[in-house]
Amino acid sequence: MQTPHRKAPSRWESNPGPSSCEPPPRRPVAYAEQHESDEEKQFRKVFQQLAGEDMEVSPTELMNILNRIISKHGDLKTDGFTIENCRSMVAVMDSDSTGKLGFHEFKHLWNNVKRWQAVYKSHDADGSGVIGADELPGAFTAAGFPLDSQLFNMIIRRYSDENGNMDFDNYIGCLVRLDAMCRAFKTLDKDNNGTIKVNVQEWLQLTMYS
Repeated sequence: MQTPHRKAPSRWESNPGPSSCEPPPRRPVAYAEQHESDEEKQFRKVFQQLAGEDMEVSPTELMNILNRIISKHGDLKTDGFTIENCRSMVAVMDSDSTGKLGFHEFKHLWNNVKRWQAVYKSHDADGSGVIGADELPGAFTAAGFPLDSQLFNMIIRRYSDENGNMDFDNYIGCLVRLDAMCRAFKTLDKDNNGTIKVNVQEWLQLTMYS
């Protein structure tokens, strides 16, 4: 059984944004360390401290890391990252389906979150700590995801409060989901023609672990 062809939003095809690239594949530690820049070596030291002995970050560890960081930013209004937020983030970046993030996977996610945080702050024009409905289109476009009105309204209903305001953790959670769906679509769009064809099993695998 096959689902109907899915058409990708044309503006995503023309401007997918930096976050739509695939996470780097895992490489043997010995190889990676020999070919790392000074910046990567410094980041690896930080990662070792955060990840612990197994050198992988679980959803719970990711939640603790992110909440520790945002607690230092009083200008970001947030209820905090939940375990479900972090399971979604791990699933998006987990290229080998271990349920945890290795060094390169975590680094890719970390860079996305840092970049999206800067976008969030720059589009919080009134300094309220949240992004209002009138500020959101620009915030998504700047993050690499220009949205048509139908998708934008769906996102507002799913991720914003009753006044149309979106706080930081919901903004990040939404972008993680958008990033995942765009990357998955591009992977399945073998002919690069804006359509994909999947069966039920492939569709479930695509949507259930993301």
